[in-house]
Amino acid sequence: VQLQASGGGLVQGGGSLRLSCAASGSIFSINFMGWYRQAPGKQRELVAGGISGDSTEYADSVKGRFTLSRDNAKKTIYLQMNSLKPEDTGVYYCYARRGVNNYWGQGTQVTVSS
Repeated sequence: VQLQASGGGLVQGGGSLRLSCAASGSIFSINFMGWYRQAPGKQRELVAGGISGDSTEYADSVKGRFTLSRDNAKKTIYLQMNSLKPEDTGVYYCYARRGVNNYWGQGTQVTVSS
């Protein structure tokens, strides 16, 4: 499974960004996809993710501001990020799980200025 992430950038606080993650390769039976982020000096944390066909879980800090969506035909997931805050700054990683195997996309930097 290969994951290609895009969409990061620099935005002012209160602004919006949309991240995209396109999956390719042996995507059959992927049972979880989502986004993690890692802020400087902090551990990587789950931002939003879900089991295919089931509800999405969100980090408490992003509930009501971020929305995870899927386009199955394009094998792509999106993370719409609204009302961004400086504390949302970090490297965002697309993630997929298939069985016991974990797959990571390259990180994309999101920087929110105050």
